[in-house]
Amino acid sequence: MQAARPDETPDQTLDRNWSELLQELRVVQTGVQLLTGFLLTLPFQQRFTTLDTTDRRIYLATVASSSLATLLLVTPVPLHRVLFRQHERATMVATAHWCALLGSMLLGLSLIGVNTLVFDVVVGRSVATGVAAVVAGLVLALWLTMPLVIRFVVRSRSV
Repeated sequence: MQAARPDETPDQTLDRNWSELLQELRVVQTGVQLLTGFLLTLPFQQRFTTLDTTDRRIYLATVASSSLATLLLVTPVPLHRVLFRQHERATMVATAHWCALLGSMLLGLSLIGVNTLVFDVVVGRSVATGVAAVVAGLVLALWLTMPLVIRFVVRSRSV
């Protein structure tokens, strides 16, 4: 939970945190849902039958991670519906926070998998392996390392 501002009550902080979290989730929900929908249509394409065992495994792992990401990133909606007017805003914020983090990690794995699969089918396994490494590096750099470095810098400035 983000720290309270000097002019906020604890309830106002929770409301602000909840609103900010929902805004973040809106950014990723549509994308992960489209990716999952796209992946679910692939087995019904003629060329799908030409995939080898490795490609099928990559596909299934990617579908699983994308589906789990979708579930986690949408979870705050039913969570809110069930806990509505139950005075559990702190629980909702904390739970949705972890759902967003885990869902983002699974979305990153899905992006690695879908890029690997597409590049493998189009240009071959060696290029696909390189692309997977690059996408994995970018996911780690942009979604984990950069935020942690910024967090460290900001905290060290305030000490």
